[in-house]
Amino acid sequence: MMRVWLTEWEWACCGDAFAVGDDVDLSVATRVPGPPLAALLGPTLVATVDAVESHHEDEFTDRVRGRVVAVHAVMHELTERRILRRPGHGAPLDAEMPADGEEWPMIRRDLGGGVFAGTRPSRYVIEVVPITDTASLEAVDGVRLASGEARAAGPSGDAGHADPPGERTVRSPAGWLVDIEVG
Repeated sequence: MMRVWLTEWEWACCGDAFAVGDDVDLSVATRVPGPPLAALLGPTLVATVDAVESHHEDEFTDRVRGRVVAVHAVMHELTERRILRRPGHGAPLDAEMPADGEEWPMIRRDLGGGVFAGTRPSRYVIEVVPITDTASLEAVDGVRLASGEARAAGPSGDAGHADPPGERTVRSPAGWLVDIEVG
C-alpha cells in the first residue's frame, strides 16, 4: 500500500478523473515530501505520505501504478484579507496610482475588426495566508469527478469604492491523499 499526495492546483485544470477502485499510473516527482507539504499537512499526516505526484513540471520516470483503495480530500483553513491595490502589490512596480476616487485604467486587448476586450482591475488584491495545523481529511469517491467535493467559495466581488471587508477565514481544498494498492 502506498499513499500519494496530489496537489489541488495541478489537478484543477487537468489530469484524468479517477475513482476508488480504478487502476492508476501516476508520475512521482519525489518520494520525500518537502517542507511546504510538511507545513501544510503537519508532522503526523506528512509521515504517511510515500510519494508526491506531479504532471506539470517534467516527465518523471518514477511511477506509482496500482488500484485506488481510498481517496481523502485535504482541506485547510486560509485567512483572506483585501488590501488596496498599489504599485508593487498587485500592480506593476512602474504603475501610477490613480487619483482618489478614480479606478485603475482599463487594460485593452485588440481582437481585430474594431473589437476589443477590456478589463479593469479591482481596487483590491486579496492576500491569502494559510493557517498552520488546520489540515483535515474528508473521504471522497475520487479525484476530479463531475459530482466531486464542493470547492471553497472564492472571495466576493469588489465592493466598489467602499472600504474592504476585514479578514475572513475560509476552508479550501489543498489536494488529495490517494491510497493505492501497488501491483
